[in-house]
Amino acid sequence: MDNGLKKALRSIVGEENFSEGEAERFCYSYDATRLEYKPDVVVFAQGTKQVLEIVRLANEHRIPLFPRGAGSGYSGGSIPTKGGIALCLAKMNRIKRIDVANLVATVEPGVVNADLGKALASKGLFYPPDPASLEFSTIGGNVAECAGGPSCVKYGVTRNYVLGLEVVVGTGETIRAGGTLVKNVAGYDLVRLICGSEGTLGVITEINLRLIPLPESKITIMAVFASVAEAAATVARIIESRILPSALEFMDGTCIKAVEQHKRMGLPTHAGAILIIEADGPARVLEEQRKRIEALCKECGSISAESADEEDTREELWQARRALSSAVSSLAPRKVNEDVAVPPSRIPELLDRIARIGEDMDLVIPNFGHAGDGNIHVNILYDPAVSGMQERAEKAAARVFDVALELEGTITGEHGVGITKIDFLEKQIGRTQLELMRGVKRVFDPNNILNPGKIF
Repeated sequence: MDNGLKKALRSIVGEENFSEGEAERFCYSYDATRLEYKPDVVVFAQGTKQVLEIVRLANEHRIPLFPRGAGSGYSGGSIPTKGGIALCLAKMNRIKRIDVANLVATVEPGVVNADLGKALASKGLFYPPDPASLEFSTIGGNVAECAGGPSCVKYGVTRNYVLGLEVVVGTGETIRAGGTLVKNVAGYDLVRLICGSEGTLGVITEINLRLIPLPESKITIMAVFASVAEAAATVARIIESRILPSALEFMDGTCIKAVEQHKRMGLPTHAGAILIIEADGPARVLEEQRKRIEALCKECGSISAESADEEDTREELWQARRALSSAVSSLAPRKVNEDVAVPPSRIPELLDRIARIGEDMDLVIPNFGHAGDGNIHVNILYDPAVSGMQERAEKAAARVFDVALELEGTITGEHGVGITKIDFLEKQIGRTQLELMRGVKRVFDPNNILNPGKIF
């Protein structure tokens, strides 16, 4: 990148929001995948006008532009694989409006998920999508990846709560898609198209989110099982019994031991698997739900199924769940973290076949995730210093994708395609859909400056 372009970027964002230093470039070169590509420069935008000017400059000079929030993704979606400009939106972090009368919040993309949740709770309101990274991941990144989380089994994913978007598209034009209405069917639904487009169609600068009333009460149950098979069967049985929990989380024995070693929380390390089951709603209804869930767990062979009645105890369970990814990472120098999803009734078969892949490839593959909606995080552990082990891990991941598709599932439930799953997307959606998507990309971003090399 020549000095003239750097000078132009400095004039847009100010000296304090521009960096070409080695340390800053390194900090914005990676995400949770640990893959690393350095940008030429890093810029921090502080408003739509600055984003617009940056996109126009990049488009004019054909400079790759990589939008990012907190960089917490697991598919390489924000990594600047072709150098260029890392456009950080973390400083655009205002909650602009909470409209209590119409149940809508308007936020900038850099707002942290958990911060929004706290602001809403004080008003008795609730924004359900809750990825494990909610304490640091941003709403803009959540929208770009169509993030999920434990609550999705009952409430749905990010796209179910995005009513409207302000977006700067690749041509350097600002559009407002959708609005603040739940019902709005004028023309194509560009909001849902952009949600989950991984920064390839536009840079999100403002978001209108649908809110719901905060549930009156919650119950949380930890069910302990001797085997993965029993826990998996229980998931299918709960869903089949028309019980719709607000969260139904699974972790196998390896994950339990990893979290306990990591956090010392008193988890049952003797167990083959545990389920964390949460239900919310009117207090008068929940006691009956508690009894039904505990009874189902025991019918399916649980060692125990006990409620966490105190808020502190409940929060400890969720801390254990949110610590899983980092805890499992400590078990080996590297891991492949995949997030396949299948219909919940096929979870037992999925987990059984993953276990067989681990045996065949001589690899340890811990599993955890959002079992209630069929979304399992498959963690393939390996040491790149061991000859051939990384290749075995990559082959195991490909086999896991094949199994998910055979079971009528998907190669990614919430992490996105990014750069890590490019080779597998066509296998799921077919050539025709892939070409249609490429055509959409060309309309929004004809010069391919926005997050090039992602998804396709």
